[in-house]
Amino acid sequence: MQFEEIKSLIEQNLPGSVMGEDETSTPKALMIGLDSIHKVCDFLHTHDTTYFDSLSCLTGLDNGEEKDSMEIIYSLYSIPFDLHLMLKVELPRKNPKIDSVSDIWKTADWLERETYDLLGIHFNNHPDLRRILLPSDWEGYPLRKDYVAQEKYHDVVVKWKSENE
Repeated sequence: MQFEEIKSLIEQNLPGSVMGEDETSTPKALMIGLDSIHKVCDFLHTHDTTYFDSLSCLTGLDNGEEKDSMEIIYSLYSIPFDLHLMLKVELPRKNPKIDSVSDIWKTADWLERETYDLLGIHFNNHPDLRRILLPSDWEGYPLRKDYVAQEKYHDVVVKWKSENE
């Protein structure tokens, strides 16, 4: 099954879910509506001609203040059909929230926690959404483009100053 066939399959079964394509990414990605991502992922996981049984990667991206948006990127793989697919969802930069897919793929549990920890994206219905890499009382989200590192954490210097500062 090819990219266009998968896109058509989604459009036929979940009309309005596909917002377009991102041809700049490698591989080419389908842009999915924020409110449709869980339905699309569940469909792709359970459909007998796609069976995307593996969420290889889930990551987030801060597009910065100019675009005023963030993205979640899903890399899916179907082991039995040897299919790869990338899905992208754009969400608002202020108070970013998206539905969790951890009930579909257990690997999403850890991947969503990492994305939450580093970018501050909230995953609705996640079973245990808390920091995974940084201490629970860490200030801010280090992968955001506007992140300003705190100078001290519990009286320990964490931000080195250069001679020019």
